[in-house]
Amino acid sequence: MKVKVYNKNLEVAEELNLNPEIFEVKPEMGLIEEAVRIQRSNARSTTAHTKTRGEIRGGGKKPWKQKGTGRARAGSIRSPLWRHGGVTFGPRSDRNYVLKMNKKQWRKALYMVLSDKAATNNFLVFSELTLEHPKTKEMSGWISEIKNKVAKDSRKFLVVLPKKDESVERATRNLKDAKVIHANSLNILDLVKYDAVLAPKHSVEIIEKTYLK
Repeated sequence: MKVKVYNKNLEVAEELNLNPEIFEVKPEMGLIEEAVRIQRSNARSTTAHTKTRGEIRGGGKKPWKQKGTGRARAGSIRSPLWRHGGVTFGPRSDRNYVLKMNKKQWRKALYMVLSDKAATNNFLVFSELTLEHPKTKEMSGWISEIKNKVAKDSRKFLVVLPKKDESVERATRNLKDAKVIHANSLNILDLVKYDAVLAPKHSVEIIEKTYLK
């Protein structure tokens, strides 16, 4: 598959051949949905926690004798039936939400998402991706030009850098419609969430080198 390579002025400078093993894989929605579900599940944090009757302080003494009071039997004031008692089947901080997916399946799902981006002209390659000044205004203006000239149907952009670039990352940090990640640490959730991918040529080389093993 061939894609256009744009310069900084959004003019077509050349064409680039994308590796068909990554960018020409037929999508399977079931596998992509499973990969997204697993990633979201693994990102969950177990902060909510309720105590069982055995963890609540006090309640060791029987509130009243078993018979003769006319009241229902009670063994502890920390029973789940009582106010301030333990909680039955409440959320626990030791719950494990981690799900697993083998590497072969995960890479195949990644290839499918990248292939879909390339097939729909939402994988945009640039000769280079640099800023003169690390200013949000400059980055925002450049993305607006991309929306108007190249990716008219896209609203959110994922910027894939070949390595850490403090100026680009700082300029993108406060933009709600853009996010920066690195080419050697792609994830399926971000690729699905953002409409278009913006990547310099060197990022494409790193993607092929990293994920074709």
